[in-house]
Amino acid sequence: MTAQTLPFSTLIPIDRKSPTPVFRQLANGLIDLIRKGQLKTGYQLPASRDMASMLKVNRATIVAAYEELQAQGWVESVKRKGNFVSKYLPISSPKSFQTPDLSGVPARQPNKFYRTIAAPPSGTRKLMAHQMMINDGYPDARIAPLDLIIDRYRFLSKRVNTYNKLLSEGSLGSNSLRTELALFLSKTRALDIAPEQVLVTHGAQLAISIAAGMILQPGSSVIVGDMNYVLADRLFEQLGARLIKVKVDQDGIDVEAIENICKQARPSLLYIIPHHHHPTTVTLSAERRVKLLDIIQRYQLPVIEDDYDYDFHYENAPILPLASAEHNGYVLYIGSISKTLAPTIRLGYLIGGQDFVWQASKLKQVLDIRGDVLFEESVAHLFTTGDMQRHLRRSVKVYKKRRDQFCELLQSSLGDVAKFIVPNGGMAVWTLFDPGYSIPKLAERLATNGIYLNDGSLHKYKDDVNGIRLGFASLNTNEMQTFAHSLKKSR
Repeated sequence: MTAQTLPFSTLIPIDRKSPTPVFRQLANGLIDLIRKGQLKTGYQLPASRDMASMLKVNRATIVAAYEELQAQGWVESVKRKGNFVSKYLPISSPKSFQTPDLSGVPARQPNKFYRTIAAPPSGTRKLMAHQMMINDGYPDARIAPLDLIIDRYRFLSKRVNTYNKLLSEGSLGSNSLRTELALFLSKTRALDIAPEQVLVTHGAQLAISIAAGMILQPGSSVIVGDMNYVLADRLFEQLGARLIKVKVDQDGIDVEAIENICKQARPSLLYIIPHHHHPTTVTLSAERRVKLLDIIQRYQLPVIEDDYDYDFHYENAPILPLASAEHNGYVLYIGSISKTLAPTIRLGYLIGGQDFVWQASKLKQVLDIRGDVLFEESVAHLFTTGDMQRHLRRSVKVYKKRRDQFCELLQSSLGDVAKFIVPNGGMAVWTLFDPGYSIPKLAERLATNGIYLNDGSLHKYKDDVNGIRLGFASLNTNEMQTFAHSLKKSR
């Protein structure tokens, strides 16, 4: 079959009202014919004059279409002969990253080349859109001064000289933010630090990872609470460390047990959340705090102190961090700006000795070359102007009111099947259900009402703990009442 016999006028419809130029419509039409196999490799296209006559368009339009096809590799031009469908078409078939299912096939299955981090999802809970989420204890982004950050970011992005200067500040983080944090932490937590002792990170989780990565290696041992922040436990285990679990009660972690462990063989690290322990929200007692500081110095025990929501305390004054006392540099202090503003704002910090922080910045460089320096500068501006401090004061009042209201609604909705202690601070209520009560079934029933609730597996540390953290800070009055009403219906 010759090119002239194909009815191109019917195969390639031309819409002269379309915003797409006619030459591109023609090129796309020919590509479609090639993809479908109607024009085979080596097929000679009509001469530009003949094609123009068939389609009733200007010859220059056909020339432009052929040139577009040549540029994309669909057509090749042979001098004094014409245009032919290319022998090597720019067609690539998407290949799956999924390992093929070779069950029942005698051929040898490929070796698995990667580690298993966690079991695959069971599929028992279908993914669906939720109108409300009862989270683990997050701030309410709706009351955060995000517009001020955006305005400052826009302002800085237009100052080319400033932008270029900021890019040279390296992996320690923005100088302005480190300076503001050193001043803020000195005033609020009694930390005697300089900007050189502050490392800014993409969230507190990365700060924990960097601090642990500076200390741990395969075979190391880490003391953690028997109920502990799950992602920290997983991180330590991925670094090859062995977890030594110590009981946590109403007075915090068992310090006597820590000392007994150190007497036998000093572990590589202690990870502790002394202020608002995760998940239980309890605070380390003053007596245990004094004893732990003595243990840290006597046994030269490195410590990661995770103080993720220090600023949100509602009864009396908050307990000062371990890092504010004498510890000879063994306490590494970690905090979160994400918890102050919004969970999507990934900013945290690591405080330590100057040399430790410098070395840690080099490890950070391997994981995360630098943060968003313009964003860090914009957040620093909040501290400089006092907007961050005002936001914190306002947030504490709002969250305290929400805590009280949430606990009242929780008591009326679940009082006969669950118990809890009103937390002195933080953004969540640690709620323990009766042993026979099914949190997964409650989560499924709530999901039918458009409410997401963790099914309890996140906090299933041991068989006798049937508990869950219920975040209140991100819920306004109407949302709390909706949740309480759904709880009553779903029980």
